[in-house]
Amino acid sequence: MQKISLLFIAVLYSALLLAQNRNVDIYPTHWWANMKNPSLQLMIHGKEIGNAKAYTINYPGVEVKKINTVENKNYVFLDLNIAPSVKPGKFNIDISSTTGNQKISYELKQRRSGKSSSFAKGVNSKDFIYLIMPDRFSNGDESNDKVAGMRDQSLRRDTVFNRHGGDLKGIQNHLGYLDSLGVTAIWLNPVWENDMPNRTEHGYAFTNHYKVDPRLGGNESYRQLIDAAHARGLKVIQDAVYNHVGSFHHTITDMPMKDWVHQWDEYTNTSYKDQTLFDPYASQKDRKVMSDGWFVPQMPDLNQNNPFVANFLIQHALWSVEEFGIDGWRIDTYAYNDLEFMNRCNKALTDEYPKITLFGETWVQGVPNQSYFCENNYNIPYKSNLQGVTDFQALWGITDAMTKDFGWNDGVNKLYTTLAQDFVYKNPTRNVIFLDNHDISRFYSVIGEDVNKYLTSLSWLMTCRGIPHLYYSAEFATPGVTSPNDGYVRLDFPGGWKNDIVNKFNASGRSEKDKKIFDHLSTLANYRKTSSALTNGKFMQYLPEDGLYVYFRYDNKQTVMVVLNTSKSEKTVNINKFSERTKGFSKYFDISKNTSGDLKDFTVGSFQSVVYELRR
Repeated sequence: MQKISLLFIAVLYSALLLAQNRNVDIYPTHWWANMKNPSLQLMIHGKEIGNAKAYTINYPGVEVKKINTVENKNYVFLDLNIAPSVKPGKFNIDISSTTGNQKISYELKQRRSGKSSSFAKGVNSKDFIYLIMPDRFSNGDESNDKVAGMRDQSLRRDTVFNRHGGDLKGIQNHLGYLDSLGVTAIWLNPVWENDMPNRTEHGYAFTNHYKVDPRLGGNESYRQLIDAAHARGLKVIQDAVYNHVGSFHHTITDMPMKDWVHQWDEYTNTSYKDQTLFDPYASQKDRKVMSDGWFVPQMPDLNQNNPFVANFLIQHALWSVEEFGIDGWRIDTYAYNDLEFMNRCNKALTDEYPKITLFGETWVQGVPNQSYFCENNYNIPYKSNLQGVTDFQALWGITDAMTKDFGWNDGVNKLYTTLAQDFVYKNPTRNVIFLDNHDISRFYSVIGEDVNKYLTSLSWLMTCRGIPHLYYSAEFATPGVTSPNDGYVRLDFPGGWKNDIVNKFNASGRSEKDKKIFDHLSTLANYRKTSSALTNGKFMQYLPEDGLYVYFRYDNKQTVMVVLNTSKSEKTVNINKFSERTKGFSKYFDISKNTSGDLKDFTVGSFQSVVYELRR
């Protein structure tokens, strides 16, 4: 009888121990043996976990270097040293306290190193990026449209304010479509859990850094999508958000320490004035408001000067690459982060994955402003190590070219002048060029829904220096403006839901206008894949004349001539004016039309373009 009682007690204690374990979260959720950096900081979160007397690990090659207790006793941070000789495996973190002992299981996995050439490849000027908002692209699994227990239970496609049900499986189902378009890389708006009460479709308010939103399919769906993309030769870019989290993130609802976020006596919004960061005359007050002010009230601003915050963010970035096989990073709201922290984070990624590439969102005005945040040629105290930026200045240039009359500084001269200032960048070919994205009005609407202007702008996108990216469904000149709400530029891809009347994934579902634009873009994009001039060639532009803008992409193998007529009348192109680049060529191949002929003077219609490969 006594033996049975003792056994019962042992079983009961084990059950209680397991129950305790379920109430303890640890981040990163696991790690890997043989990472280049031997340091790892574990965040352990559980009821009064920080009051324990001891935290020990008995596993060869893993050493507890420091135990960090913080203001909130529901957290403890363990600094570990992982020896180069450590073997993959599971071990326990033994926690001793006055109320008993506890074991937390942790695992060091085998790295992906054997397949290092198949991920973390980076993106470059050979790539064509396609930006997707998962909730609005395609619903591949209706079972995850709503998830019990999550705060946002909306599912209404008749309003832009609610979730629509798009997911990662839906994207995976259409990788073949992206292939046919000429895409080489996909960039997804954030996939991490956004357990917020409303407006969760965009993904920029994280509530769990280690959990892909279950309404998108969860971690396994993300893994399957990336593996399928890689199998097709497509790269995957992850959207990083370091500046802020959602207000229901566990580090906000149960904050580890007061200075985990930027604290103010009263709510203080950022000024959005990036100039204060490099203005030699700026006040410290203005700089602080820009950097430390909150982006919006629902997204608390993380204090990246707090070393625990910095480690949490950097380790998550590394974990994402190794766990899922990420190829590159787009970094949200780059200018609002602590810039020294960003240098540290960027370096941690490139130290571990030398080929990975990073580009930051720099929604600013002016080439000097934009170039300040990436690798540049300035002799200034702050030196950014960010490789490239989202090139809003080039966007403003092509916008002016399509919407303003030609003038000394206006019209296409704005585009010419913007590109003439590329001397400030260490490598302008790493900048990502685009016509629109999830935050701004669709370009087709901006230019008054003019098909000729749109086709000409796509010609520019596929032939200018840099890395082109296209926002989903822009291949059909989708309209949409941000007024009165940005949701109107985030409409569903037609055909992404099984009951859609129109399916533009299939050629049979496209209008004549759709076909014209899709064919123009896909022809240029697929040509670009094997064009040495367009992907690695030099860039030479000529002064625009009366709205006519001519530039060349060339190397020792190939020369491509691009003509944009941004005037309201037909223009004649005199070949002899461009003899510096046309000399020795007697033939042309019209890439868009798949025609060829003798190279001689020719005309270009109003707001039309020509893309010629020159031949001898």
